[in-house]
Amino acid sequence: MRILLVEDDADLAQFIRKGLKEERYAVDVASNGEQGFELGIANPYDLIILDIMLPVLDGLSLCRRLRDTGVTAPVLLLTARDTVQDKVSGLDMGADDYLTKPFAFAELLARARALLRRGGPQLQARLTAADLELDPATHRVCRSGNEIALTNKEYALLEFLLRNKNRVLTRTAIIEHVWDISYDPMTNIVDAHIRSLRAKMDRDFSPALITTVRGAGYMLEDEEAGR
Repeated sequence: MRILLVEDDADLAQFIRKGLKEERYAVDVASNGEQGFELGIANPYDLIILDIMLPVLDGLSLCRRLRDTGVTAPVLLLTARDTVQDKVSGLDMGADDYLTKPFAFAELLARARALLRRGGPQLQARLTAADLELDPATHRVCRSGNEIALTNKEYALLEFLLRNKNRVLTRTAIIEHVWDISYDPMTNIVDAHIRSLRAKMDRDFSPALITTVRGAGYMLEDEEAGR
């Protein structure tokens, strides 16, 4: 799952980003409201975390603009303001939840998970292809009943492939959804992780599920789903 964090405090942004990445989320960071708006309308985020006191464009205005342009991702507001009126204003602008600074990361994570669950029950449904099964709720991956240990990025890559099975995914699309936007699209990081993923979940099983589409990208094939 992919999260947009809009926070101008560089230390706090790095702290939140690091914690979320350790929980296997892909995180894009914007340092001002205008940059956050551009990212928010350009990418399909599962959750948006906004500080209210932002330069260029404040968080409340940013939230309203995102909603006005049709962005439906859940929005969690971060702010040092804790009056009832401040909370009401944020919710009226289209936010879904509100967290007052300072906060414990555990609470932010719990609120994020709650909003992600609210964002759509399909996010928690088990993903399958042939005898492969991925459970987003527990992050367990099994094939033919055998549990497969994956790194955070291998897991995120496999989840993205499964959510788009029988569709060709370009390297750029994979990088944009699994890694941070700062990665160079010309890097071979996607190919390296595909090789690692194949070694763990395709090499000792049949049929092989991950297919290379020459000149285009990769696809996870599920013949049963295509029938």
